[in-house]
Amino acid sequence: MRRHPRRGEAGSEVSGAPAERAASERGAEVGRRIGVGLMYGLWKPRVLGAWRVPATGPVILAVNHSHNVDGPMVMGVAPRPTHFLIKKEAFIGPLGPFLHGIGQLKVDRSVADRTAITRAVGVLEQGGVLGIFPEGTRGEGDFASLRAGLAYFAVRAGAPIVPVAVLGSTERPGRLIKQLPPLRSRVDVVFGDPFEAGDGSGRRTRKALDEATVRIQSNLTAHLENARRLTGR
Repeated sequence: MRRHPRRGEAGSEVSGAPAERAASERGAEVGRRIGVGLMYGLWKPRVLGAWRVPATGPVILAVNHSHNVDGPMVMGVAPRPTHFLIKKEAFIGPLGPFLHGIGQLKVDRSVADRTAITRAVGVLEQGGVLGIFPEGTRGEGDFASLRAGLAYFAVRAGAPIVPVAVLGSTERPGRLIKQLPPLRSRVDVVFGDPFEAGDGSGRRTRKALDEATVRIQSNLTAHLENARRLTGR
């Protein structure tokens, strides 16, 4: 069953002072640079279509999710610093302050997380890049089942969605660390054409969001199929 944020949960104001938002943006850029070093140092990313990501303005990267390395991989190869919505369970121990420091957003998936919603909308309203795993959790990475949050953010902020397919991260386990892809193996990251989720009316009713979710799933599935044909994976 699709769940939508209740009316008014995202709020009309963006939380955080301008200095805090600037610090978050700087942190995301630091995270991108760290990601560049790690991803290209440990594996061999092949990035296709990165030029399709709008150079300015709000945008949502909708990423398929089949492996834990998918988020860091996209963060490292994307042409702009990205703020990912990441499950709160990942913010444990020293990893928590680190993720906060590089501009990532903690979300409680068990409830309609008002703080996460407001911060995510704030990223878009400030013209930033929001990264979302629309399937909600790691799985087959085939966009077969989408949560409604992606539709809400896209319609609420009027931000285009860029579909992103990460392929090859789950083909075989690594020899040294089985939870990671083999070192120096190739991982393909394919960016698709941006598209609008809404129908142009600006409506955020449940029906409008349901229709947007169907539209999003169709676009994401088509992109994934094209990416597989393009890469042979």
